[in-house]
Amino acid sequence: AHHPDLKFAGLLNPLDCPHHMRATEQYPFREGVVVKRPTKKNRGSFVDCGIDKEVQIDKELEPGMRVTVRMDPETYTIANKYYRGTAVSPDTPRRELGAYWGYRVRLADSFSAAFTECSYKEGYDLTIGTSDTGDCVDNLNIRHFKHVIVFLGGLTGLEPAIEADETLKETEPRTLFDYYVNVCPNQGSRTIRTEEALVIALSSLRKPIADNGMNMR
Repeated sequence: AHHPDLKFAGLLNPLDCPHHMRATEQYPFREGVVVKRPTKKNRGSFVDCGIDKEVQIDKELEPGMRVTVRMDPETYTIANKYYRGTAVSPDTPRRELGAYWGYRVRLADSFSAAFTECSYKEGYDLTIGTSDTGDCVDNLNIRHFKHVIVFLGGLTGLEPAIEADETLKETEPRTLFDYYVNVCPNQGSRTIRTEEALVIALSSLRKPIADNGMNMR
């Protein structure tokens, strides 16, 4: 049975990301889901990683949990009823191999919470707001940074989210960001949907971010 949230997943554009591996690929890391399978105490858990055999990992995790697995280097060559691996942070493939390994979603209750609830201890040292009233992205020259956050508004822009945040004293969007840019100059249409603006913004900002990000590989 399929979860109702995935009813229309087949209509989405197909992806061929590095962490969406084929069953025959022998990569150092794989994504998987912990399966409900009995194990002896302190013997870890079994994970379905989309390959011909399940993977036994070192940690005891709840069934249904998604986990990033570091595959034992010799596990593919040893005949056994299952493969072996260890559970690692989802950031490990990116840090060690420079591989794109997907993204995580963080929900913020307000505009300011997107800043203050940052998952990095030192916070964001570069903020970029996007708007059709911003400066042309073609002239963007950003400073070096470690962690950047990019804001995109809905059909009516960032203003409604800013005005709804009672903790903010300043409501002029341009003053809240280090850079306030128009990522689609001469757009032609009256509005751009957020899902369209996301792709446009990431494409337009790719080079300045890649050139100045201290953590970029």
